[in-house]
Amino acid sequence: MTGRAAPSPRVPGPERAPSRRRFLGASLAGSAALLSGRRGFAMADDAPAQSPGDGPRAISGDHSEPDWKERYTLTVGARGGDLVGTTEKALQAAVDQVAARGGGTVRILPGTYRLRNAVYLPSGVRLLGSGAESVLIKEPSVRARLAASADWYDREITLADARGFRVGDGVCLRAKNPNTGGPVVIKRTLVARDGNRFQLDRALRDNLWLEKGEPTAATLFPLLSLEDASGVTIEDLALDGNRGANENLDGNYAGCIFAQDCSRLTFRRVLARNNNGDGLSWQICHDVLVQDCVSEDHAGLGLHPGSGSQRPIIRGNAVRRCEIGIFFCWGVRFGLAERNTIEDIRTAGVSLGHRDTDNVVRDNAIVRSGRVGVLFRDERREFAAHRNRIENNRIADSGPADGIGIDVQGQTEGVAITGNEIRESRGPASRIGIRVGTSAKDVTLAGNRIEGFGRDLADQRGT
Repeated sequence: MTGRAAPSPRVPGPERAPSRRRFLGASLAGSAALLSGRRGFAMADDAPAQSPGDGPRAISGDHSEPDWKERYTLTVGARGGDLVGTTEKALQAAVDQVAARGGGTVRILPGTYRLRNAVYLPSGVRLLGSGAESVLIKEPSVRARLAASADWYDREITLADARGFRVGDGVCLRAKNPNTGGPVVIKRTLVARDGNRFQLDRALRDNLWLEKGEPTAATLFPLLSLEDASGVTIEDLALDGNRGANENLDGNYAGCIFAQDCSRLTFRRVLARNNNGDGLSWQICHDVLVQDCVSEDHAGLGLHPGSGSQRPIIRGNAVRRCEIGIFFCWGVRFGLAERNTIEDIRTAGVSLGHRDTDNVVRDNAIVRSGRVGVLFRDERREFAAHRNRIENNRIADSGPADGIGIDVQGQTEGVAITGNEIRESRGPASRIGIRVGTSAKDVTLAGNRIEGFGRDLADQRGT
């Protein structure tokens, strides 16, 4: 740790794929094997050599397959294409047909597509847009109280005022549990109607009772939704959550993209903007690659690797003006966040906490975070973010007069903070470069360059 000036944060450069062995070393040797970001065929280091021209075959149940030069493809457009339309109905019809043929590509031609429901993506589908010229935007939300109680086995609801609701709409039903007072959140589609009475695509599976429950329905949903899907790719699309015209729905249920219980997902060159919730959120999803995306101006989190997600790779993205930049949720392990630019975040640029272990955060530019550049949340030992590495990041101008570059809270153990450039250009005030809390243990600090703070290091252990 020296007092010399650190260079200005730079935007991450072009991709340079790390070798498997090099990455494993950075992830703490012997912890686990992290899959590479490449979604094609990959061989283990000790696999027998193949003859030239050999490669994977398309075999039932095997996720590795040839790099086919042509795939089954449908186009959707406003004025032309295999399917013509500008709503989720045309997009969903194309996705369903491709999936029914065993997988392939849906190409979205330039245009603006207005959504009253999510587009649900099944396994084996590639959704390919035309860059910023293919825009999916959420229609404004409406909300109404329920006029009658509904039980967990019901497939219908009755609204007090059904104006603004249509058959086909995606809805979020919210209430209080009448016994515990806890939240009830149910996402469904309206599939039939008689006045203010609507049939749902599936049973409620929870009680919506007027007494104590205060149930409501609102037309809220993610723009793109994935559930129990694998091998899905989303590329070259602009997704607009229309934040000013929609109620909030947090990232445990929605986002511009929301995935639940999925694996082997790729989100590449996606622009996600203006959502009243999260940008990209994936919950209990494994081997997710998020690369060269932009996530900006959301009420919630920019990138949300959610509970239980294993081996996410978050590379080369730009995250701007969100509540938190990259939020490692519960039990996110063996992840890599590298060469991202995280700017003007309202609280923490990067946040790690509840059982988020064995992750690497490196070579990122984290600039002008509202409270702290990198935060280890305050967790007791059983749940703390152990064995993470924060290395070679450029962290600048974090927080107000008492802001902190890197803050290690809770009973966090085995953390390595090395080679970072932590700079403050607004004056020292009460700002701290690195703070290590009283309960943290085995925190390695090495080669960090810190400049411009009231205190370079506030190590509270043993005090």
